Amino acid sequence: METLVKFLKDNNCKITPQRIAIYQAVKDSEDHPNAEAIYKKLAPAYPTISLATVYKSLELFAGLGLVQVINIGENSFRYDSNTTSHPHVVCNKCQKVEDLENEFFKHLSKRVESLTGYQIDNQHLCFYGVCDACVPS
Repeated sequence: METLVKFLKDNNCKITPQRIAIYQAVKDSEDHPNAEAIYKKLAPAYPTISLATVYKSLELFAGLGLVQVINIGENSFRYDSNTTSHPHVVCNKCQKVEDLENEFFKHLSKRVESLTGYQIDNQHLCFYGVCDACVPS
């Protein structure tokens, strides 16, 4: 967290215990939480935290490149501390979001560049389906 504090200071951002806890909640999570989940997780330990604080902090972190925003549809945003470009798979039933190994997709940007003539800076690739836990038996 010392690195986060230094980074925020270097970017003239206010440093609060809530802001640090919000970033830590995203960083420690493997399930790509949304703002409401982060709020519910932190509210018992930070009774003065508001949902607005969570949203504003996540927006700040995204703007600084500290988190990646994943729009899984219907304006449902999830947050990922892995800011490298990588694909995700989303369950249409429970809304679980998981990382996909990038090995298969690592050459996809180059292929798109060759097909379109664009210079690709970034990609957001999501696959949608039903996870094992939600598949009816």
